[in-house]
Amino acid sequence: MRRSRAPSQLAKRPRLSTSRKRLNKGSSSDDSDDSEDERKPTGVRAPLAELSKHEAFIRSVLNKPFKVPIPGYTGGNSGRSLGIRRASGKRALHDPDEPGALVLYEPPELPSGTISETQLDSQEVHVVVDPVLSKVLRPHQREGVKFLWECVSGIRIPNSFGAIMADEMGLGKTLQVVTLVWTLLRQSPTGIPTVSNVAIVTPSSLVKNWANEFVKWLGDRVPTLAIEGGSKEEIDKQLQSTRRRVPIPVLIISYETFRLHAHVLIKGEIGSIICDEGHRLKNRENQTYNALVQLKCKRRVILSGTPIQNDLLEYFSLVHFVNEGILGTAQEFRKNFELPILKSRDTNASDKDHARGQEKLRELTTAVEKCMIRRTQALLTKYLPQKVEMVVCCKLTPGQSQLYKQLADQFIHKVPGSGKAASSLAAITTLKKLCNHPDLTKDPLPSKLSVEVSGKFQVLDTLLAFVRTTTDDKIVLVSNYTQTMDFFEKLCHLRNYGFIRLDGSMAIKKRMKVVDKFNDPTNKHEFIFMLSSKAGGCGLNLIGANRLIMFDPDWNPANDAQAMARVWRDGQKKQCFVYRFLATGTLEERILQRQSHKKSLSSCIVDQDEDQMVKKFDLAMLKKLFKLEENTESDTHDNF
Repeated sequence: MRRSRAPSQLAKRPRLSTSRKRLNKGSSSDDSDDSEDERKPTGVRAPLAELSKHEAFIRSVLNKPFKVPIPGYTGGNSGRSLGIRRASGKRALHDPDEPGALVLYEPPELPSGTISETQLDSQEVHVVVDPVLSKVLRPHQREGVKFLWECVSGIRIPNSFGAIMADEMGLGKTLQVVTLVWTLLRQSPTGIPTVSNVAIVTPSSLVKNWANEFVKWLGDRVPTLAIEGGSKEEIDKQLQSTRRRVPIPVLIISYETFRLHAHVLIKGEIGSIICDEGHRLKNRENQTYNALVQLKCKRRVILSGTPIQNDLLEYFSLVHFVNEGILGTAQEFRKNFELPILKSRDTNASDKDHARGQEKLRELTTAVEKCMIRRTQALLTKYLPQKVEMVVCCKLTPGQSQLYKQLADQFIHKVPGSGKAASSLAAITTLKKLCNHPDLTKDPLPSKLSVEVSGKFQVLDTLLAFVRTTTDDKIVLVSNYTQTMDFFEKLCHLRNYGFIRLDGSMAIKKRMKVVDKFNDPTNKHEFIFMLSSKAGGCGLNLIGANRLIMFDPDWNPANDAQAMARVWRDGQKKQCFVYRFLATGTLEERILQRQSHKKSLSSCIVDQDEDQMVKKFDLAMLKKLFKLEENTESDTHDNF
């Protein structure tokens, strides 16, 4: 008869070895160990001398099994995790009957009567989320963790092990993934870990953030290796300070670095791959997508608040990556789903076309909802202060209007069959810069800023002055153009506003430091955080501010949505205000209208809202794209 373990022993929390604790505290050269073990790691499939130190270390990491030390473990039949004793003789790692327990899997009961040893050995156990995590998960996050676990365990779709978490920004996708990863590394219905390692691929600006999240929620209980990029020498220095004999179960790596070392990573097996900001995989032809699909990994998860950005084929690419074949081939998908759905949205669609499009829409969502979960920011209203979002239409100055009409007329005459696509795109960019400030169209740029010649800068100057003099609020100021940000700086110097600027020129390692500085509630000096929407705009938490100004729109609604989500996030204590600046009657209003069209496509597919099956803009609308509408307060309001 097996003896049950004393309650006092069960209450002890697993501890990591001293070397693992030291590993997770940092990887600077000051922490390196002169007596580093130089023996070859087991499981390496090629001589280490033939690989760079970086490649060799990654290979050793991916081929070493991760074993969580468990107090009281004495070997023997290693298929049994210690924890709460069940009637079958096996034990779950955590008590499924504890109040508030999040049970991901409940095994079938053993048959009544005499139970053989074989039945006991094959009996499954409960999979229960670590109480340390389940106690902090909100209801929608508990639902999300269970959904992800069922997907990667092959429960929701037989023989498919992928999932897409399409929650909008701010709903805690990172925490849900940390919970999933920790559970996979420690548990399964068989009583042993589901996987021995996990790779998280993310934009370089978020690598450190992911590593910090594991420390935040799990302390030093799970070692992570974070590789965010940099020169080969810098990466080698980082890796030399890590003990090679310690297996690292979680590899966090940037997309760029992953692509560089994909030839090494595909040679080892990975238990699960997590792709953050997964809409980067919308193009099946790019190098990153092709490198990722070659991984020996069946449990694939994509995180993306914007799974549809431009068209349905991008949506297919994401689903195909996580669960290949459930929507057929690309050609089959286009014929069966994309063409009928898009045809039903055409201005000239017949009732029959519309009915068939809705039928195909329902068929598509039924197939995909088994592996994709989507929740909107509406859930955050329960936990966060109110958010007010406003579209601010700014009249052009007379000088701007005159110059805009001249450039627009030249452009319109070139459009029909001119074949000058490059010059057309350049003209669009020029018009967008003109909407911000006419001096941005000059070469070289003037050294001084004139606020009076730009309608948007006049509104910006007034708004900043009002906020600064009447509140203690801080502001995030976002633009697509670094030249516009240069003008922001000139305005700040002119008005003596303290500011922080983050764009593509800022080193990755410095970004989190300036974010933390701005968010510090004792920091009263930095009034404005200038942010480039093209660099570092995703994943950053800027709750030090509660106002955000989106100075110019992007053709891709996902880029704007990412940037505008920076202030209304967990930890925000104040009411939030988001201002979307548009130059009245210009190309910028047409861009917002095209964004609405793209978001309606996302709504009807991802959010399953058939009421959003709006018809696409016709040719007449496209011809109006570059015309200046002078006699209106808002062209967008007039059209909608």
